Amino acid sequence: MFETLGSLTSSPWIYALVALSILLDVFLPVLPSGVLVITAAAAAAAAGAAGPVPVEARVPDILALLVTAVTASVLGDMAAYRLARRGGARLDRAIARSRRLTRAHERLGTALARGGGALVVIARFAPAGRSVVSLGAGKTQRKVKEFLPWSVLAAIAWAGYSIALGYFGTQWLGTTWLGTAVSVIALFAAGALAALVVRRPTPAPAA
Repeated sequence: MFETLGSLTSSPWIYALVALSILLDVFLPVLPSGVLVITAAAAAAAAGAAGPVPVEARVPDILALLVTAVTASVLGDMAAYRLARRGGARLDRAIARSRRLTRAHERLGTALARGGGALVVIARFAPAGRSVVSLGAGKTQRKVKEFLPWSVLAAIAWAGYSIALGYFGTQWLGTTWLGTAVSVIALFAAGALAALVVRRPTPAPAA
């Protein structure tokens, strides 16, 4: 598996793999999209350290990787948002059984309308937070203009952070596998912190 992934990081197919993983992990949060982004960025750093490479031959290219990750993230968010907005009895029952989605409805109903869309950005780092927020925003019938800008900002923050971890981690530590491992740990740490913030009870409004 690791040999296959290693060969893909030096192929243009890495962009398709990253995009597909990010698109689908809003519905299947177990997909390691963050790990893939970090691995690709680490490979780019290692290739740069090996010597000068023509721009057209750089795979993966950091800018192209960033654009791919951000675009796929926003498209995945909007797909989940549209699905939840259209609703349906089966989806309603699934959401009703989920404590996370129920709490998301309660919080997002006022948070996005009041400009508190920072919750969307923070939740992007939390495990399954992207799914909860995207489905929750659609289910509570939030307008596209209330959700989309925050989705874009969340995608840029998450993708930028993940790529920076992989790229600079490898540059500073000098070893691809070590830089990737430390970067993945840092990504999980950010996710744990984001989960704590998202789960924190919303303060009651002042009387």
